[in-house]
Amino acid sequence: MAKRFHLLEDSQTHDHAHSHKQMWVILIIAILAVALLLGFSFLVFCRQKLRQRWSRKGSLKAEKLRLRRFQVEELEKATKNYSADCLLGSGAFGNVYKGTFEVEGTLAIKRAHAESYQSVEEFRNEVELLSKVNHPNLVGLVGFCEEPGPKGAKILVYEYVPHGSLLEYIMGRDGKNLTWRQRVNIAIGAAKGIAHLHNGIKPSIIHRDIKPSNILIGESFEAKVSDFGLVKMGPIGDQSHVSSQIKGTPGYLDPAYCTSFHLSPFSDVFSFGVILLQLIAARPAVDSTRSHPNYHIIDWARPSIERGNIEEILDTTLLSGPCNMEMMLTIGELGLRCVAKMPKERPTMIQVWQELENTLYSVGNLINKQTLRSSKPTTNHTFPRPTEQGHHRSFDQDYSQSFVSIDGVGFQRFHVELDSISSQSTSLRCFELDSASIDVDRKHLRGQSNK
Repeated sequence: MAKRFHLLEDSQTHDHAHSHKQMWVILIIAILAVALLLGFSFLVFCRQKLRQRWSRKGSLKAEKLRLRRFQVEELEKATKNYSADCLLGSGAFGNVYKGTFEVEGTLAIKRAHAESYQSVEEFRNEVELLSKVNHPNLVGLVGFCEEPGPKGAKILVYEYVPHGSLLEYIMGRDGKNLTWRQRVNIAIGAAKGIAHLHNGIKPSIIHRDIKPSNILIGESFEAKVSDFGLVKMGPIGDQSHVSSQIKGTPGYLDPAYCTSFHLSPFSDVFSFGVILLQLIAARPAVDSTRSHPNYHIIDWARPSIERGNIEEILDTTLLSGPCNMEMMLTIGELGLRCVAKMPKERPTMIQVWQELENTLYSVGNLINKQTLRSSKPTTNHTFPRPTEQGHHRSFDQDYSQSFVSIDGVGFQRFHVELDSISSQSTSLRCFELDSASIDVDRKHLRGQSNK
């Protein structure tokens, strides 16, 4: 009997211990569940707070920078949900669409690709940087649109420039051509815009992608430099350059920058020098259709310019009407100085536009003197100095009787000579420039030939 009671007591003790153990397991599981729930709730709370802070920060920045913060829905409405009919252009960085708004009118909307910005801060830094760019010859930033998250919308909204890019005129698309005076005015305006980036902003800005497709033509055929996707802060203080990964467009990249990785404002000067040569010759920067490939416009134009025979390389459309050869030769000579091998031997962008304006002023006064002798007017039509307002407008009056032009015989002879070197106007314009920006790493650079 005692033995049976002892066994019963042991069984009750075992059951009690097992029950006690189960209770502890359940308690621990409950504590862990509550902890996980609290942790998850905390994370959700923190995420919401960060989103609110991110949103508030964006709104405050828009007010501080005096920019308009656009909503995704209104941009989609303005571009008809980014339809192909509204597409103005595309590149490696993103697509640009034409958007129509009730209040702002027509604007250009640059929608970046998902991989264009590595972080939200990178996008915000660009917005802050571009908000400081304010010049008649630079495309102005109107506003921006950003959404939370790394894959959220990152969109820049610019003023709309109606007459396309300089590239379209160099290529002669849809019969587009520029008079010699328009080319000079565009060169002066673009140079002023770039000079403002170099000298009118502190710290300075280096564009890094100066090319015809990034020079837009405004309502009055003024130049407006655009596409600041590759801009880089320039040297500060006594620095002569900044070190940078090579970015830009083939044909316009500064060889000194490619070999040294030293970026300076003179890298933009080199690119602009190539454009000056294109303005007078209407040729691609690099011609791959010739017998020897990668024939650069610098090597092609240099011999004629150094001999002073600008007619040999002049765009034939300029020869069908009045054209001032002195001005065209000045542009060619200045272009060669801009592409000097040593960056320090190149002029600054301020010197570039001042020289162009001074030559234009001299040419204009000579034309007026010739006009005065022939017509003997009662009033003095003095050509305004480059610093006076209304300079371009006054010069764009018709002085066609005073401009140098080639007679029919000379034009025919030149056209035949031009054909003999495969430079006929039509063929000159049938080229495609790579509008996409490129990244060249050190490995790739070692395998490239000098441009």
